[in-house]
Amino acid sequence: MARSAVQSMADAAGGLPSSRSAPVIGVGRPPWWVLLLSALVTLGVTVDLLNRGWLERMDLRVSEVVSVWDLRHSDAYWFVWAFTQAGGRGFILIVLAALVGWLAVRRRTLVPLVRVLMALALLTAVVYAFKYGTGRTAPAYPGSFFHRDGASYPSGHVANAVLMWGVARWTAVEYGLPAWTQRTTWALSILGPLCTGVAMVALDFHWVTDAVVGLAVGLLLLGVVHALDAVVVSRWVRARAGRSQP
Repeated sequence: MARSAVQSMADAAGGLPSSRSAPVIGVGRPPWWVLLLSALVTLGVTVDLLNRGWLERMDLRVSEVVSVWDLRHSDAYWFVWAFTQAGGRGFILIVLAALVGWLAVRRRTLVPLVRVLMALALLTAVVYAFKYGTGRTAPAYPGSFFHRDGASYPSGHVANAVLMWGVARWTAVEYGLPAWTQRTTWALSILGPLCTGVAMVALDFHWVTDAVVGLAVGLLLLGVVHALDAVVVSRWVRARAGRSQP
C-alpha cells in the first residue's frame, strides 16, 4: 500500500498520469556497445584526418563528384536544403518547445525542460570544442585544411538531429503521449540525422566524415544525457516523491 502511495506521488512529481498510454516503442537509450562503437569511430576518424590519411582522400573524391552536380546553384537547391533543416537547431527547438510547454502545463513537470537544456549545453560545448580544436575547413574553402579559421568538423546539424530528436522520442515515450506521437518522434530520430547528413554532403556543405562523426558524437551525447538524468534528474524527482506533501 505504501509503495502504491509513493508511486502515485512519483507520478505527480514527474508529471506522469497513472492512466498514461502504454509505450509503443523504446525510449531510445543507446546501448553500451553503440556508445563504444561511436567513441571508436570518433577517435579513429579524427586521428586519420589529422594525419591526412585515406579518409581525407575519400572526402576529397566525394566532394569532387558532388561539386560537379552543383546543387547549390541549381533549381533543386531549396528542395535539398529543406532536408538539412531536419538537423537545424531552430526547427527542432520549435518542436521541443511545443512538447515541453504542453507537458509543463498539462502534466505540471519541468523535467523535460531540464533534459533539453542539459542536452543543448552539452551539444554546444562538445561540438564547438571539436570544431575549433581541429579547425577543419569546409569543402567550399576549397580543399581540406586544418587551421584556426576552420569549423566544419564534425557536422553540428547531424549531431543536433541525433541528440535532440532522441530527447524528443524519449520524452514522448516516457510521458505516454499518443502512439502516433511516439512513432513520429521515433521516425524523426532515425530519418532526421540521415536526411541531414546526406543533404549536407550533397550540397557540398560538409565532408562525409563530418557527417559520420556528427552522428557518432550525437549518439555519445545522447548516452551522456540519459546517464546524467539517471544520476541527477530522476533521483531528484524520486526524492520529491518520497517527501511528505505540505
